[in-house]
Amino acid sequence: MTNALDGIRVIDLTVWFQGPVAAQHLADFGAEVIKIERPQGGDLARGVRSIKAVPVGDWNQYFLVINRNKKSMAVDLKEERGREILHKLVKESDVFLSNLSPKNLAAWDLSYEQLHDINPRLVYAMTTGYGPHGEITKPSFDMTVQALTGLMARQGEPGQPPIYLGMGSGDAIGGLMAAFGILLALHNRDATGFGQYIDASLYGAQLFLGAPSLQGYLAGDESLARQRSRTDASNPLRNTYQAGDGWLMFAMDNVDENWTKLAGTLDDGALSADARFASAEQRETNNEAVIAAIDAALAKRTVDEWMSDWEPLGLAIRPIANLQDLADDPQAWENDYFVDAYCEEVQRDVKVRGLPIGLSKTPGSVRTLGPELGQHTEEILTETLGYTWDQVVELKEQGAIL
Repeated sequence: MTNALDGIRVIDLTVWFQGPVAAQHLADFGAEVIKIERPQGGDLARGVRSIKAVPVGDWNQYFLVINRNKKSMAVDLKEERGREILHKLVKESDVFLSNLSPKNLAAWDLSYEQLHDINPRLVYAMTTGYGPHGEITKPSFDMTVQALTGLMARQGEPGQPPIYLGMGSGDAIGGLMAAFGILLALHNRDATGFGQYIDASLYGAQLFLGAPSLQGYLAGDESLARQRSRTDASNPLRNTYQAGDGWLMFAMDNVDENWTKLAGTLDDGALSADARFASAEQRETNNEAVIAAIDAALAKRTVDEWMSDWEPLGLAIRPIANLQDLADDPQAWENDYFVDAYCEEVQRDVKVRGLPIGLSKTPGSVRTLGPELGQHTEEILTETLGYTWDQVVELKEQGAIL
């Protein structure tokens, strides 16, 4: 075994982001992931060339990265022969993953009950918007689901609009949750011999994303549900501050040791002698004054200048980086969180996000970017399912495959 998931075959009937990225995690670690696409254009994400109307490069990074390490099979599930192909593939697979509607799946003879009858060992995984129960079913986009989870309402300054976290954060963690659920179900199948139905929803994922604050609120701290200004942070040492050329994140406990180290670097040490800030209790009581004093001091120097003073002191303060800073960060590259991969579309190496998890003996890797539509249809039909070339030609003529 050279990859952790060698020998696992996944049918990936998903579109856009959450579902495909779940399958991408499995593919990265060696699972054979077969992406099922409609012959008429495939996954709509193949057409994404911009985000919010802004071009994002000369190659389709949206589709090619989240569908990396996969095979593509173009099958028309509206055709009886197309559904026959998928049923045969189900017999030879370990996982069926989809984010399409249960109504459509049932119409194509792909419900959990139908596929369980074909292969009782199959793990049947759904990535939905709001979970399998309840009245809310759609629309289920990252931002609409995030709007319901309390995350947006807590971001931003009081009196200002709530802030969408962006970056597809709910989709990303939802996909990771789905991959996690699939691995749990596969482990259980090894013990019992049977697969099961799992659901990983955007709603559940984003509730987990806000878990520390959400749990604090459920335990009785109602302040965690509201926006709070950075100028009124109860702990002035756990806050954002602006230096002369950029922002900084302070993440320190409000204890005398941290304050003494920090204050000794600010305003020629004058803050160290300020009686209003002499204890943790006084700094909390006079938090607005502490924050204003730190603001005034930090504005006089650059981020790098301040960091050169603080790093030797071991203070938990870091610059707030933008994506340009991050793309050049050696830490990300040395840990393979970013890697280079060859892109056939532009015939050169491109920068892509790597893997968030490292395994010492069976590491994952980015071997190929997303496949062309139907690139592996004939290979899977003949080598995996045993179709003859005459049958393949016949299926093409009937429109069941691309």
